[in-house]
Amino acid sequence: MTETTRKRPRRRTPLTRETVLRKAVELADEAGLDGLSMRRLAKELGVEAMSLYNHVANKDDLLGGIADLVAREVEIPPDDVDWKTAIRSCALSAHEVFRRHPWACNLSLEPERVSPASVYRGNWILRRLHEAGFPPEVTYHAFHAIDAHILGFTLWQLQHRVAEGDMRGLVVRFTEAFPREEYPYIYEHAEQHLAGFGHGEPGAFVLVLDLILDGLERRLHAGG
Repeated sequence: MTETTRKRPRRRTPLTRETVLRKAVELADEAGLDGLSMRRLAKELGVEAMSLYNHVANKDDLLGGIADLVAREVEIPPDDVDWKTAIRSCALSAHEVFRRHPWACNLSLEPERVSPASVYRGNWILRRLHEAGFPPEVTYHAFHAIDAHILGFTLWQLQHRVAEGDMRGLVVRFTEAFPREEYPYIYEHAEQHLAGFGHGEPGAFVLVLDLILDGLERRLHAGG
């Protein structure tokens, strides 16, 4: 075989910060943050670990980068959508984004982790509340109520996701420890879980979100 007919090695696509962060998100989705290391990330990208430091300063910078990348997935409705519909849509989008990336909710709650995309979303929510006509003190509490519901409920749901995989076993263990005649309503609730009660419906997240927004709307129409 001549030199000209030899198979040439494939040229590797140059690394960028975006490429590194997206692969890191994939690994975190697959193995959680504990399974995300610079060594493993470099291996998945087909490079030496030291090459990553041309694009991320350190592991902390990597974590900040993937937190922001995920936060950018949240949809922000345009300004021509009314405040209630817009904030509801944004909250639902954030809930689904955190469900897709279960590790990101805890990461976003770390005080030192300031994500530009999350700051933009927070500023947007505050602006929409302000422009809707809510007084400062109501805007202050409304913002925290909405943000706490998105993060808090999603964390609770993610914790229960694993347990629900063994729901039948959990019910069996529960029945062995607590008599039905003393806890009839808990038994009924457990049986609803086993029967798939509520599946395909909006669910508790939407129920509470709508209660928050409906309450704010009534407050607004009542004059603050």
